[in-house]
Amino acid sequence: MADYGSYCPVAMASEVIADRWTPLIIRELVLGNTRFNDIARGLPGISRSLLVQRLRHLEKTGVVETWLAPTGRGSEYHLTPAGRDLERVIDSLGRWAVEWLFEDFRPHDVLPTTLMWWMHRRIDPARFPPHRTVIEFRHTAPDPQTIWLVLDRGQASVCLQHPGFETDVAAATTAAFAEVFQGYQRWSEAVDAGRIGVAGPPRLAAALPTWFLWSPWAEVTRERADRALSSPAHR
Repeated sequence: MADYGSYCPVAMASEVIADRWTPLIIRELVLGNTRFNDIARGLPGISRSLLVQRLRHLEKTGVVETWLAPTGRGSEYHLTPAGRDLERVIDSLGRWAVEWLFEDFRPHDVLPTTLMWWMHRRIDPARFPPHRTVIEFRHTAPDPQTIWLVLDRGQASVCLQHPGFETDVAAATTAAFAEVFQGYQRWSEAVDAGRIGVAGPPRLAAALPTWFLWSPWAEVTRERADRALSSPAHR
């Protein structure tokens, strides 16, 4: 880890959170992922050994603490009060990137498995149907892949293989799911434009987008996208 010295508050904070992957690990913890494998799924590309190293560093610096899992098997990672206070830092980083790095964003680069994992943790259980509901997402790019989300008793599960239950509502797309999740386009707009197709009972098809909260930065991304479209360069 870097040693910038203890003479400057920014230098001291950088020693805690400025190493590669560390802000993203904190992002996962802020979003509620507490198990090692769940954190890893939200960070495609990180090695398990490096994730262990970064978590130990965050524990040592008082940002994270390890709890015994409620099941008694394995451990969970939870933010301390100091760690929870970093939520505003992570939010500011995201908003800053949307404002100043917008032209460099490549929302379509996210893999379907990663996108579905992100979507399943950004849900609104209060809006779920009263019965188990299976959503079939048919991705057509970069390669055809079907992934199921099972909503049941306030929880959402990601299934890369058929869950064994009948599909209640299905959605198919190329890259529009990623754009909707990140805020470039609203679900209704993508459906109206034919970029997302939904099959199933009209009641469920209409309710489907309300079950998700989308990216924490979806609204600011949408505002930034609207400004980009209205700029002289796009007229």
